[in-house]
Amino acid sequence: MPQSSNNLQAKAPDGGFGIYVHWPFCAAKCPYCDFNSHVRHHAIDQDRYVRAFQRELAHFAEMTGNRTVDSIFFGGGTPSLMEPATVGRILDSIAGHWSMDANAEISMEANPSSVEADRFRGYRSAGVNRMSLGVQSLHDRDLKLLGRLHDAETALKAIDTARSTFPRLSFDLIYARPDQTLDSWRQELEQAIALAADHLSLYQLTIEEGTPFFALHQAGKLKVPDADFGAEFYALTQQVTEAHGLPAYEVSNHAKPGAECRHNLVYWRYGDYVGVGPGAHGRISVGATKRATAIERYPETWLENVDTHGHGMVENTGLSEEELGDEYLLMGLRLLEGVDLARYEALAHRSVDPKRLSDLLEHGMVERLGDNRVRATREGFFVLDAVVADLAA
Repeated sequence: MPQSSNNLQAKAPDGGFGIYVHWPFCAAKCPYCDFNSHVRHHAIDQDRYVRAFQRELAHFAEMTGNRTVDSIFFGGGTPSLMEPATVGRILDSIAGHWSMDANAEISMEANPSSVEADRFRGYRSAGVNRMSLGVQSLHDRDLKLLGRLHDAETALKAIDTARSTFPRLSFDLIYARPDQTLDSWRQELEQAIALAADHLSLYQLTIEEGTPFFALHQAGKLKVPDADFGAEFYALTQQVTEAHGLPAYEVSNHAKPGAECRHNLVYWRYGDYVGVGPGAHGRISVGATKRATAIERYPETWLENVDTHGHGMVENTGLSEEELGDEYLLMGLRLLEGVDLARYEALAHRSVDPKRLSDLLEHGMVERLGDNRVRATREGFFVLDAVVADLAA
């Protein structure tokens, strides 16, 4: 039977509790990127931003009460433009407001420029224990096309420095790039795996509205693989990573067993997470309600709002039972481990329609993992939104 909504507080921590810190600045805006990132041609007053982060963290601590932090993630933007002392002060603030798990994962995204690589030891001393590098390609031609500021040699040096500095290393690559062949992607992916990262995030290039790539694509000046060819790239990616011991544990993320990104698992397991900084989003349990939070995107406006109100929230909305169930399915079905239908019932206050589930099983879109757990198949991943819509209907 579905559980009472009074049990939501007990169910929400199932996915863990994390803190996401958004640093919104980049040295340059990549033409494919639609993230909340901003370029400023003047020095950033990091001391002022630290004070704002500290105030916003304090505000969220009052909302959540004392929870145990499993993971912290510095994302962006380009967090590696932060001084190590800035990172350290933010981490000290988090530890001052919440309990910290003894094995908490503290991740930071970084661009592999040589200047930022020199800071890695400072970040490690501040407490960062996992580095995620935005490599994107190991080919100079494609790095230039993607608007990256580093070349392949610089990326390799940064990988080597990160590997020797941090206990855990991940890096990102983008595939299905213009003019890329399956054979060249296989070689590049095998080269990446040989660099001894224990985690890889492998994303298919998508054309996002509002980006320079979108305008070029609309004008016919940028051609990317069509959906069928993109599916071939995806299938090859699974084949190569599985053969080398880094299977997908999520649609786009691959890891050696035990090296999965703990922070991203908080999202996909539908745990609670506080999001601070310009443009950050969060999901936090307050009493018997899970709330969706969103922060002002524009950095300077965010600073003013924090100065005035103690936070930069522009959204703080309680989620309905239907929304809770939908979000749990949408996030959890991205995972190889799938979703627990009993937890879905506890969140949504309803059961999955047996007929719809049977149809999805029959058509090979989902498969059972024991009596009460299901996951999307590889075929189901390609139409995941439709699978979620069917299960949630």
